[in-house]
Amino acid sequence: MSRRIIIASVVTGVIVVGAAAGGFAFARHNEQIRLDKDSRTAADRFAAGWSQRDVLKMAYAGRTPDQVAASFKTTTAGLGSGPVKVTVTSFVRDGDRATGKLSVAWTVAEGSTWAYTMPISLQRNDAELWDVVARDGATMWAPNVGAKAKLVAARTWGKRGEVLGRDGSPIMAVGKVYDVAIDPARASADTVTALEKVVNEPDGYLVAKLNAAKTSGSKAPIPVVAYRETAFKAHEAQLFALIGVIYPPRIQPLAPSSTFARPLLGSYGAATAETIKNGKGRYVAGDYVGLSGLQGQYDATLGGTPGVRVTASDKPDVPLFEKAAVDGAPMTLTLDSKTQSAAEAALAGSGTVPSALVAVDVATGDLLAVANSPAVGMNRALLSSYAPGSTLKVATTYSLLTKGLLPSKPVLCPPTVVVDGLTMRNYEHETLGLVPFSVDFAHSCNTAFVGLAATMGDADVHDAAVALGVGAGWGKHLGIAGTFGGSVPVATSKTERAATAFGQAKTSVSPASLAVMVASVARGSYIEPALISAPAVAGADRTPKPLDAKAIGELQSLMRLVVTNGTAKGVFNSVPGGPVYGKTGTAEYGTDDPPATHAWFVGWQGTVAFAVLVEQGRSGATDAAPIAKTFLENLHR
Repeated sequence: MSRRIIIASVVTGVIVVGAAAGGFAFARHNEQIRLDKDSRTAADRFAAGWSQRDVLKMAYAGRTPDQVAASFKTTTAGLGSGPVKVTVTSFVRDGDRATGKLSVAWTVAEGSTWAYTMPISLQRNDAELWDVVARDGATMWAPNVGAKAKLVAARTWGKRGEVLGRDGSPIMAVGKVYDVAIDPARASADTVTALEKVVNEPDGYLVAKLNAAKTSGSKAPIPVVAYRETAFKAHEAQLFALIGVIYPPRIQPLAPSSTFARPLLGSYGAATAETIKNGKGRYVAGDYVGLSGLQGQYDATLGGTPGVRVTASDKPDVPLFEKAAVDGAPMTLTLDSKTQSAAEAALAGSGTVPSALVAVDVATGDLLAVANSPAVGMNRALLSSYAPGSTLKVATTYSLLTKGLLPSKPVLCPPTVVVDGLTMRNYEHETLGLVPFSVDFAHSCNTAFVGLAATMGDADVHDAAVALGVGAGWGKHLGIAGTFGGSVPVATSKTERAATAFGQAKTSVSPASLAVMVASVARGSYIEPALISAPAVAGADRTPKPLDAKAIGELQSLMRLVVTNGTAKGVFNSVPGGPVYGKTGTAEYGTDDPPATHAWFVGWQGTVAFAVLVEQGRSGATDAAPIAKTFLENLHR
């Protein structure tokens, strides 16, 4: 009996002990599960906080060790504000410690992601919470980087594409410039005063900028001027002697001169806040980009695709990540450097009065020159809108000739004509009487055209202008944003029809549109003009559209008569290179009495057609025709 009790007690004992042990094992198992869960939650929380750039969320229950919080912003600020995604990819806990792997993906530039794996270590603290622990001598934010190093994602750019002329030679090639600037931390007022004399700035202008920088505590360089290499060499010794004046070199696209085709080709410089805002992530502060004109519009073509390089401050020459930049592509224009230079030199004759000259190759319709004065500013040659005045009589006359008008037909040219109560007059009230139409055209008699307009349809001048290229829609295909190809609306009244006939009413043109018009007359067909030959501009139809051969022949003779016997008589007598054909124009605008005027001359010689505008010019014969003469003389030098 006693033996059974011992066995039973043993058994009981065994049973009792087994139950206690089972309860302890179950509790221990639950504890391990809790520790695994808590440590993994802390790791996940850390990854989520990193993804959100929120250091307060980078440890369980908001506890972040000082070394974690202190290093995150300073170490990673140089990577930019792009998205970052961090996830825990593996995790193991061993007692009060846990380790794992993080998958990190930084968007360090538009379309560029730096992906890498980073170890993570955690330790349970006295409060039984899990802290992320930094490794001694290393950062937590990137592999193989020191604890105090800073990460930097720097933009890189490839070679910028050149702008080539019609012969394939560069008219805008990449060259070296020196950005002269003031270092406010080192420069003195005396130094900057001396600099003002070197760079021809007004007395006190740069000193005021220096004082403002010192007052605000700014350490940023104060830009002064950018010199091309030749100009820099001429000033180098003077600049070298000035303490606190710096001149770091860089490269940028350069035309033959700082003013060569500037309104067309545009400018290049540091990206502005507006450029960055409108760039859809393409630009960041510190980039140099095309800012205006062709350089601005085609920056994505010429500039290529930026790359990015990530480095650490302790090893700046060793890339941690690199995506190579893609070089820009060249552009080829139809411009001819000699013709462009001849046009710009001719416009110097207009002085300070704004002016423009566009030249067209008669054979092809290509634009050979797009010149503007002032040399820096608005691209009047392509983008402006002016009344054409008597130059539009070319289109009116083409319409009349196609409908049977003979140049020899007598047409009355009185000093004034009244149409529906509106008095229309000739320039300076001249009168020719009853003379052949050829004389009316050569001497640009407005009232003769008013009389003939009574026999025309409301759409006749509109249709003729479009046939010659004015308002024909080519402005959309030239490749320069905002190009104005002209507009000659269909007349809606007798007075509009009469005024449209001599280029007033609601008619408007650019110098380019009139150059296209006279090139059509010289050629005998309309060809849509071109400026960019590569890359190809979509939408253009450059198939020649033949014009009425008989009418064109008569119109050519009439335009020759303008130069030999009419309003431009004597202007082109000494110009080499063959006969000149043309038409003067004086266009009224504004509400002054008498109205202010713009001056025009359009024409061609040989294979070059052209249009000249002089704003506020007294007349086409006195102001615009002499510039056209100088242009042709320059071409033959």
